[in-house]
Order: sequence, then structure tokens, then C-alpha cells
Amino acid sequence: MISVFGSANMDLVAYVSHAPHLGETVTGRAFRTIPGGKGANQAIAAARAGGDVAFLGAVGDDGFGAQMRATLTDAGIDVKGLREVPGPSGIAHIVVDDDGGNSIIVVPGANGTVTGPSGDDLAMIAGSQALLLQLELPMAAVIGAAQAAQVSGAPVILTPAPSQPLPAELLDAVTLLVPNEHEAADLTGLTDPDAALAELLTLVPEAVITLGAKGALYGSRDGERLRVPAVPVKAVDTTAAGDTFVGALAVARAEGLPPGEALHFASTAASIAVRREGASTSMPTRAEIDEALA
Repeated sequence: MISVFGSANMDLVAYVSHAPHLGETVTGRAFRTIPGGKGANQAIAAARAGGDVAFLGAVGDDGFGAQMRATLTDAGIDVKGLREVPGPSGIAHIVVDDDGGNSIIVVPGANGTVTGPSGDDLAMIAGSQALLLQLELPMAAVIGAAQAAQVSGAPVILTPAPSQPLPAELLDAVTLLVPNEHEAADLTGLTDPDAALAELLTLVPEAVITLGAKGALYGSRDGERLRVPAVPVKAVDTTAAGDTFVGALAVARAEGLPPGEALHFASTAASIAVRREGASTSMPTRAEIDEALA
């Protein structure tokens, strides 16, 4: 079982030729509401990639919350740990341009009420092969979940997004850190990915820096270093690329694949996702990943 302790948002996605500058109005070509949130996205990515997944988090008592629960359930995810709280669910306002780039505003809603893992959450985490974490829940809650996994021996995979300083008590519990190149630079003050990777390995045992079209870098404290190229594709929407990568990577690691193969599996999954619009709706199935690998 892979546990995901994280955010569930409804993505409100506008597609435009270019993102508006401050004070500018642009006309969009389409609008969609798509279940998302970094936590839910990673859970769905892992489930579609073949993982046995449980989601732990919160939604509001509104229509978006009901839709999020149904989406996770339909993906085959255990949602016993998905709480319903009074008030609105989290939302993300996303602008996607014609090059596939995006800008995002997140309003936490129900996610902001999660102050830490419940007793049932702790039991689920303790029995997990891995715990996936992001930073769209309050930091105290993220730390509490990470420390629970550390006590039980479950590996902790952290996506440090949205980018912010990481407390020592969180880093001490992390097994694998997966920032993109901008987040890695924020954490280390180093813009060169190789130098940033070396610095990250002073903080955590393993790290992967995703580099978009340039692939990914992996390193571990035992000295292993890998550079995995991206699968060349024409990106339509990169919104879900990172979450798809992490969800698929967690599945590959749970299945015992060595780092190089696990990274190639994750990169292949992400390459399929960016060719489609949306976040959770773009994530590939295991059959699609296996076909692309073949």
C-alpha cells in the first residue's frame, strides 16, 4: 500500500494563448473544472500506474468535495482517510498557455483544516510501503505524517511544492526528496542542478531533481548518480507532469525496480501526461506506460 497524505483541490482551468500580465485581460479558448490538488494527483497517478493506494486528507461539504471523493474512488483509491469538513473544498485557479506552460493560484479551503494525521491515518501510514507528501497542507501536519512514517519505517517521498523552507524535523524524516529545478534552487541557493543535487544529499539520503524537457537527475548518499533523459514529446499541458512522475516513481520503487529503471518508468508516465490537457484526467494507465516502454 502506498499512502498519500496531501491536498485535494478542484482545478479551475482556463486555456489561453498567453497568460495575462498584471492589469491585462485576455480571452480564453476553453475552461474546465478538473479534480486535482498535488496530493490527489499523486494518488491518482500512482493508482493508474498500478499501485495499491490510500488517500488521507480533507474536502469540504460542497459539490467539489463530493466530486473529488467520487474521482478518487473511481480510480480505485482507498478513501476511508478522506475527511469531510464544514465549508468549501480547496481550489486551484490554473492558466495554461498554448505552449503548455502554466501559472497556478491555490486556495486551501478544507486542506487548511488538516492539522495532523488522525489515529486511523497513523495506522494506515504504519502499514505503508511508502508515504507521499507535498506542501499544500499545513506544515505541522506534513511533519506529523513524516515523523509517523519514520517511526514505522515507511519510506517518505516528499515533493517540496509549493516551494518554501523545509524545517529540520521534516528533512530528518524524508527518505527521497523530489524537487523540480526551481524548487531545488530555492532550497539550496544553487542554480546548477548538479551542485544543487550534491547539496540536497547533505539533507536527505536520496534526491531526484526533475528538469522538464531535460530529464531528471538522481543521487544518493552512497555515491550513485544518474541522469535520465526525458522522453521527447510535444507538450500540451504540463500541469500534472511532476505529480505523475512522483506517483509513478513511488509505484516503481514499491515494485523493487532499481533507480535507473524506476526513473525511466516515471519519465515515461510523465511524457504521456503532458500530451493531454488537465491534471488527473491526463495521467496514464499502467497499460499505457508499459506500451510506451515497449
